[in-house]
Amino acid sequence: MKLAYHVVDVFTTTPLEGNALAVFPDATDVDSATMQRIARELNLSETTFVLPAESSADGIRVRIFTPASELPFAGHPTIGTAYILRRLGIVPPEKQRFVLSENVGPVPIRVEAGDDPILWLTTPPIRKLGELGRERSARALSLTPDRLVPGVPCEILSAGNPIAFLAVRDGTAVDDARVDSALLIDLLRGTKNPVCMFVFAPTEGGAYSRMFAPLLGVPEDPATGSATGPLAAFMMKHGLVSSADATRFISEQGVKMGRRSLLHVLINGEHGKRAIEVGGNVVHVAEAAMHL
Repeated sequence: MKLAYHVVDVFTTTPLEGNALAVFPDATDVDSATMQRIARELNLSETTFVLPAESSADGIRVRIFTPASELPFAGHPTIGTAYILRRLGIVPPEKQRFVLSENVGPVPIRVEAGDDPILWLTTPPIRKLGELGRERSARALSLTPDRLVPGVPCEILSAGNPIAFLAVRDGTAVDDARVDSALLIDLLRGTKNPVCMFVFAPTEGGAYSRMFAPLLGVPEDPATGSATGPLAAFMMKHGLVSSADATRFISEQGVKMGRRSLLHVLINGEHGKRAIEVGGNVVHVAEAAMHL
């Protein structure tokens, strides 16, 4: 079996920055176990597989895998896969709106026209799943509690993937974060699903952030689109960013890793009642084939 695939960097306009993604535009006859083994072989944050036979006018079927497991939804794989579908003409380049069918359900895509278009996804419904202790969460990231934003809890939100959000005072605290594996595992014991830890500092332009997902096989993620919609909801709830209609801001992530990523956020409706969109640019960096 010969499988063509592409590698793109998402949430950047600069090759070798942003978050790398492998996209298999035709994974017909590839079973789930092989998809997982391919994702482990490539060892990127995520790998996506497009399934033409399972696609329809209602959506193009896409499955998303980390090196360790399949995900119901993820942001940079959604944006990067949409880019490749347009690049290959599977979605006509002039088409400004289309839908990807992921395990979480239909994910609408919108193209913002321009020389280097931004692709936007509509974040699936966001739910609060619970809270973690602020001080224990800080210590699990090797931070002292005095570096947290006062009065803001550590909440677990999900738009498909459970993510714990921890607000710190400044970017230095974000850069100083380091996972203490024993403390993190103990903190997350008893949660229903593996929880990613997202630490961020509010900034004038939005947020400066990092995300750790060791339980998903991703020690640190350069750009986390599935966290960005919930991040916006969390920041609006706690008065860390404007909740007005048409508010637009940026979450800057991956800097500490040397893979700077810019994740655009657009609030539609007061407090995002109509939708929270997450967008970014994409750079094509490689085209290859895998022989199995």
